[in-house]
Amino acid sequence: MAHRNGFDDFAGKRCLITGAASGIGRATALKLAARGAELFLTDRDADGLALTVADARALGAVVAAHRALDISDYDAVAGFGADIHAAHPAMDVVMNIAGVSAWGTVDKLTHHHWKSLVDINLMGPIHVIETFVPPMIEARRGGHLVNVSSAAGIVALPWHAAYSASKYGLRGLSEVLRFDLARHRIGVSVVVPGAVRTPLVDTVHIAGVDRDDPNVRKWTDRFAGHAVSPEVAADKILRGVVKNRYLVFTSHDIRALYLFKRTAWVPYSVTMKQVNVLFTRALRPNPKQR
Repeated sequence: MAHRNGFDDFAGKRCLITGAASGIGRATALKLAARGAELFLTDRDADGLALTVADARALGAVVAAHRALDISDYDAVAGFGADIHAAHPAMDVVMNIAGVSAWGTVDKLTHHHWKSLVDINLMGPIHVIETFVPPMIEARRGGHLVNVSSAAGIVALPWHAAYSASKYGLRGLSEVLRFDLARHRIGVSVVVPGAVRTPLVDTVHIAGVDRDDPNVRKWTDRFAGHAVSPEVAADKILRGVVKNRYLVFTSHDIRALYLFKRTAWVPYSVTMKQVNVLFTRALRPNPKQR
């Protein structure tokens, strides 16, 4: 069955991917490369991006353009877009995958945490959208927009206030655009991963917490143990695009938690209060145990 927005596969489709140097972005780029997509890649990690470009080309893909840049820098994104559109038609698929994370209670988070998360996780995708989606509309060929939010964009995970501010914002933006862009045959999917085995899981900053504390390490390792691979997440994303799904879950636990929230608000509220207490105890171990 053909995709209602103009395609049922990715062969020959122009696909822009942010965050292509590692994790979900890299896995998605390589899966698209294997499926014959024409790739346009970016990441702020120049070395990692170069490796993804080389690996994609080794799979036989055309990497038509790539550039190391920070998506929070509007001028950099706009410049990349101008160079691309001067030499190529509009994108068929735009994937906002790049993102950063930091956890912490409001008394421990710094202004830098709040600003960097919003700048990169919310304004970054907005910069990409305002640069690449209008040409898609003008081309009148349909297409698809993918925004990677998070489980923290649909449920109230403890210590995630700043991260959730950016990811809830991205989900809200995606919901509006799904309806706004439908008349242009441009589908919108918002991806809500739980734990994924990426460098983000291993390096996430927890404000005011020593990640090397044995008790803290035990809990972060437990969290990582539930993570799915970037390849699994990439498969879910591509399937979601082809089926024009709005919410794309990468794991069953997050789907179940979201359903719990929607159908049983009071039990959900009680549960999340208890989870918050447990989370705080786990990440603030008793000094006597150190």
